[in-house]
Amino acid sequence: MDNLLLLSVSFLLFSSFYAKNDCHEVSICGNNSFEIRYPFGLESPQNQHCTYNPSFNLKCNNQGKAILNLPGAGYFYVRDINYLKQQIQLYDPYDCLPKRLIKFQLPSSSVFKPVYYRDYIFLTCSTDTLNPYFSVIGCMSNSTISTLASSYMGIVSSEIMSFYSCSVTGTVSLPVSWSSKEEGVFSSELNNDLVLTWHETDSTEAKKIFRIVALSLVIPALMCSLVLTCYICYKQSQEAAALPSTSVGGAAVVPRPEMISGLDDSTIESYAKVVLGESRRIPGPNHGICPICLAEYHPKETVRCIPECEHCFHAECIDEWLKIKGTCPVCRSNPSPVHLNFS
Repeated sequence: MDNLLLLSVSFLLFSSFYAKNDCHEVSICGNNSFEIRYPFGLESPQNQHCTYNPSFNLKCNNQGKAILNLPGAGYFYVRDINYLKQQIQLYDPYDCLPKRLIKFQLPSSSVFKPVYYRDYIFLTCSTDTLNPYFSVIGCMSNSTISTLASSYMGIVSSEIMSFYSCSVTGTVSLPVSWSSKEEGVFSSELNNDLVLTWHETDSTEAKKIFRIVALSLVIPALMCSLVLTCYICYKQSQEAAALPSTSVGGAAVVPRPEMISGLDDSTIESYAKVVLGESRRIPGPNHGICPICLAEYHPKETVRCIPECEHCFHAECIDEWLKIKGTCPVCRSNPSPVHLNFS
């Protein structure tokens, strides 16, 4: 029974861990096509158990936009979540992502990381002389000055700088989601979405292994313990049913099994026997029925009485009993072989 209790507690703990780390609750924010599920969750007291940690809490505003707060980088709208690749696609609420990327900085403890980092040179050029085919960052430009960005470090020494009246405003390492092969000299990709990946300390693979091990050990052990417990209970009930019934005050009871061996024939024969007369009077503290077979006594029947406690029974009933158990069926006393004298 102790093993069964231990296994039950273990199973409950496993169920609790599984519920916490693999929550099946799914939410939708507005008309977004992506689901919000573990490790993400909508920020509310009811859904706290369905997020891996507070960094994965999302807010849903009145316009149906899912919002993620990146400590050190601010708030971003969520366009999509790819749970298979463990990537989240973000965009700037004010539609000027390049300006946000210049100051973008995540703490080392953040669960989110950019897919790539790339060094970019930011240039300001005269709008009047600028080639219209260049990718200008519109939200950082005006009618006289245009802002461009390039990951080509040789741009500083090229003729473009002097020809278009450009000057370098700074070099910044920016988070990007594409490789260097996918961009030209002047990139327009900075206006695209920001893609971040996340990492969980207890990885999905580790959780799968834990589930497999727990299910393969806990559930079979519980089943074996249940079967063993049922078998023990069945055996005990069979043993109890095989014991003769006794009566106390006219009510039949089943004596509890005791680790006391039966008596030999000579000891049993040393207990006094009495042949009942017409009055059927039984010596000692007895009633008119045999406590073992629950039958009434009749004249000329032979009864045997236990020394010391003086409880009497049909001789054939008590003889069979004492061969199995060496105690009185009524009071459980263990008498010594002393004869009783009846007048």
